[in-house]
Amino acid sequence: MTIDEYMAKVPAGRRGRVEEIMGRTRSWFPDARITIRYRIPTFVIGRNWVSVANQKGYVSVYTCSQEHIAPYIEKHPGIKHGTGCLNFRDRDEIDFGDLMEVVSRALTMKKA
Repeated sequence: MTIDEYMAKVPAGRRGRVEEIMGRTRSWFPDARITIRYRIPTFVIGRNWVSVANQKGYVSVYTCSQEHIAPYIEKHPGIKHGTGCLNFRDRDEIDFGDLMEVVSRALTMKKA
């Protein structure tokens, strides 16, 4: 599957949100390689990665680390989240300044 094939399957009502998150991530980290991993778009720098996925009721930003998303959750406690992901429901506003911090942490922090 390609990024274009993935995006073609995203419902029109949510496609803009996915495109905005991916576009901003691309602009923040133009050297990141964009690929499909686990059937979702993923930005990769070295061993570090961030994925953006359309889900049934929200758009997820996956980092697989609570450490990466903790600052966002502290500032925006109403945002749905998992252990290492943020789940933006359609009605949620996204603070892109704070999201940039999440993406930066995920793509630049050294792995243990």
